[in-house]
Amino acid sequence: MKDLKTENIQQEVFDLYDDYAHNKLNRKQFIEKLGLYAVGGLTVSSLLSFMSPNYVDTLLVKPNDPTIDSEYIIYASPKGGGTIKGLLSQPKDNTVKLPGVIVVHENRGLNPYIEDVGRRTAKAGFISLAPDALTPLGGYPGNDDDGRAMQRKRDRNKMLEDFVAAYHHLKNHKNCTGKVGVVGFCFGGYIANMMAVQLPELGAAVPYYGRQPEAEDAVKIKAPLLLQYGELDTRVNAGWPAYEDILKKNSIAYTAYIYPEVNHGFHNNTTPRYDKEAANLSWDRTIAFFNKHLK
Repeated sequence: MKDLKTENIQQEVFDLYDDYAHNKLNRKQFIEKLGLYAVGGLTVSSLLSFMSPNYVDTLLVKPNDPTIDSEYIIYASPKGGGTIKGLLSQPKDNTVKLPGVIVVHENRGLNPYIEDVGRRTAKAGFISLAPDALTPLGGYPGNDDDGRAMQRKRDRNKMLEDFVAAYHHLKNHKNCTGKVGVVGFCFGGYIANMMAVQLPELGAAVPYYGRQPEAEDAVKIKAPLLLQYGELDTRVNAGWPAYEDILKKNSIAYTAYIYPEVNHGFHNNTTPRYDKEAANLSWDRTIAFFNKHLK
């Protein structure tokens, strides 16, 4: 049931969903609290359906898009999960080397939205690799609830190593120029920040609403940063002032945008947290940033 309208949903419902999506509430607790807002014709089931991702009708670039080649690959991650599956996408019949972009998923594995972002990146003229950090546990299970539960079982630092390994794999790909950046969302935003910490040679990093590095790590960043935040995302935004202070004091190149009146997850077009205007503007800025720093 998707006939509800975002403007009719109280902000507290989005905040509840954020707590649920980030493991502060289990499903039972989320549904119980959701019941407080099931009034005036709204039911818990309609609210739950409305807040859940819709992967069927939201793909912007189909898996069989004739302008790109997209295939699953396996690459080595000796310090992480051993071997990791990822979606490699690039313009079809490309005859020149292209810069690369690692696309990092949220806290639920390589779901259809992130695969779509990988294909969007290829459509923009890059070779992209979207890894699945759930590979050692069998891979993205087909739904986000189980994906979140699975991802909690993996060590965060091991997963970081999986994405660092993806960087090296893509950098050395025969069709890549060797210039590689990263874009990540939520958990992936944190990983994008941390890849900038770990990889002084990283070409560019675009964290979307990602948790910030600790101060002793942030000072190590060499890559230019494009940071994207939603104004209503108070949980993540709380760490931004201190992070910005470190970036300024250490002359680390960065640009930051806080998009007004949008929630955490505003780029994800599969849930009602999506804001089309902010998502499109932020993505245009992302591609322009990669064009500037990777080409």
